[in-house]
Amino acid sequence: MDADDLEPRKKKPEPKNLDVMSIEALNEYIGELEAEIARVREVIKAKEAARQSADSFFKK
Repeated sequence: MDADDLEPRKKKPEPKNLDVMSIEALNEYIGELEAEIARVREVIKAKEAARQSADSFFKK
């Protein structure tokens, strides 16, 4: 059993109410989301590279 199995699952954050946001705020929000998506993609690339390194090390 992993220690993570004992921790309660975190709930997903509630979606923002977009109806009350101005066009400028919505465009800013899109920029924030795009930046977060780019950050996540970089982490995924790093993890994939680490996995490939580990796989090649253990296949020898």
